[in-house]
Amino acid sequence: MSDCLSPLTPQHYAVEIYIGQVKQSYGFVTAIDKQSVSNSIYLSEHGLKDDESADEKYHGGLERALHQYPAEHYTFWQQVFTDRTDEQPRFEAPGMGENISALGMTEENVCIGDQYQWGEAIIEVSQPRLPCFNLNTRWDVADISVQMQDLSRCGWLYRVIKPGMVNQGDALIHIKRLTPATTVKQVCELFFNAPLDNENLTTLIEMPALSPYWGETAKTRLATNTVENWNFRLLDHA
Repeated sequence: MSDCLSPLTPQHYAVEIYIGQVKQSYGFVTAIDKQSVSNSIYLSEHGLKDDESADEKYHGGLERALHQYPAEHYTFWQQVFTDRTDEQPRFEAPGMGENISALGMTEENVCIGDQYQWGEAIIEVSQPRLPCFNLNTRWDVADISVQMQDLSRCGWLYRVIKPGMVNQGDALIHIKRLTPATTVKQVCELFFNAPLDNENLTTLIEMPALSPYWGETAKTRLATNTVENWNFRLLDHA
């Protein structure tokens, strides 16, 4: 789909790894507070060992085994909210609940279906991350979830193609890209910017490697000519 992407060349990205356990934080039960992992850790098809999800309906699972959020975005958010006081949390990894943080990978250059060798494991980009209202509470910003969606600064999720041991000393090595390639940002724009456009919806339905939820939702929109209510996910109310 994209004409601006150069042919795949070997790229290595240094990473930080984070895992978290379910607990009461920020006034709700969550595993968004994650801690750095410096030792080797097993990555199964369901995610990193000992990394938990508070709500397995919307987090975790085979299509959402790992979450990566661009490290560059924290500088952006800190600049957007320049009036934050010392008492408010500073924007820094892993504040979006990510498992992987790296520089040089963003929604504009990471594509659906991209595969990475990571230690013994192989992981594949499956979908953009859908921001939710818990991020508003975590950051004490009424609508940061909406801003993330509007700007396509959502991060993305992975499925695990090959389980194995990983370590933060293991770089992500880009080993596969689909042709044509569709960036994570392009998927966000197709899905959110013109949500009832027939061509956009057909593209999502026919997109290889995109998690089934997106195509199924696109089919429902085509059949009903209506868009699902995003406010429940983004703002926790209708």
